[in-house]
Amino acid sequence: MSLQNTLGRYHIAAQEDRSAVRTKIAIPAQLRASGARAVQTVVNDLSLSGFSATAITRMHPGSVCWLTLPGLESLQAEVVWWENNLCGCAFTNLLSPIVHDNILTRYREGNPSA
Repeated sequence: MSLQNTLGRYHIAAQEDRSAVRTKIAIPAQLRASGARAVQTVVNDLSLSGFSATAITRMHPGSVCWLTLPGLESLQAEVVWWENNLCGCAFTNLLSPIVHDNILTRYREGNPSA
């Protein structure tokens, strides 16, 4: 598959996801900017294509970062925006729909098993 085709699929999925209703969640995680140490964060929303999370230090759009959610390997992403100690990032590779749904089920507000 060509890079252009991959980017096209990513763009379409990202746009579809942006129009979907987002579930308010709070997932404890670690966020590491490229060249920095990992810090504790809270993921505020999660989609197939990205996430928003707290970021106590400025993260520059276009920079690479890694998100580590409980029980998962680190996920590479690119910072899209940073404002008032919150950042929005796009995953380098789309998150599996099964993994996405399992995470939301586990951490959705009111879930006693979270």
